[in-house]
Amino acid sequence: MPIFLLTDELVFPHPSLSDITGLLAVGGDLSVDRLLLAYSNGIFPWPFEDEPIYWFSPDPRAIVYPSQVKISKSLQTTINKQKFTVKFDTCFSDVINKCATIKRDEANGTWIREDMLHAYNNLHKAGFAHSVEIFFNNELVGGLYGVSLGGIFFGESMFHTKTDASKVAFVALCKRLTDWNFDLIDAQITTSHLKTLGAIEIDRQQFLEIIVRSLQKETRKGLWTEK
Repeated sequence: MPIFLLTDELVFPHPSLSDITGLLAVGGDLSVDRLLLAYSNGIFPWPFEDEPIYWFSPDPRAIVYPSQVKISKSLQTTINKQKFTVKFDTCFSDVINKCATIKRDEANGTWIREDMLHAYNNLHKAGFAHSVEIFFNNELVGGLYGVSLGGIFFGESMFHTKTDASKVAFVALCKRLTDWNFDLIDAQITTSHLKTLGAIEIDRQQFLEIIVRSLQKETRKGLWTEK
């Protein structure tokens, strides 16, 4: 299966042409327009250090239905104690920087290098990228970020420095997306951590069909600081 080399032209090959690993294309840029085109076609960037931009559309696809998020007894206890403060879109740059620097046992989302930081901050300023932030004693201890289009939240990465902080962020996101009648959260590739939160796998064609329907919904652009 050939890997496509992108040019300056704002176009992607069809996701079904990706290889067995999900790799579809190499090159291009991380402009707001290209990123929005990619997500709307079930494609996401996954750059590696000192390499061109790699674009992926894996099959199967990991997703979470917001209303079906799994909350363990211990996590529910943590939520009930209300020891964390949950906010949306108050410090997007801090969240993505933490995601880029925190060590993790399992890869999740993109390798967040400098051009990625710049690109997603631009998406946030354009009203498409959002963050969920978890504070403990006024300190940022967990969070996540992703891209919202139509009725889909395309999750990118999460971090925590206190136990359960990223899970609390994910549950808060699911609650808000359920209230807003979102269709699903794209989790990209399955990890054991995501499975504990309710991630399942669907085939790529089904995922692409959901995207087509979901993009008919109005995108909730702008800051999510208020419902």
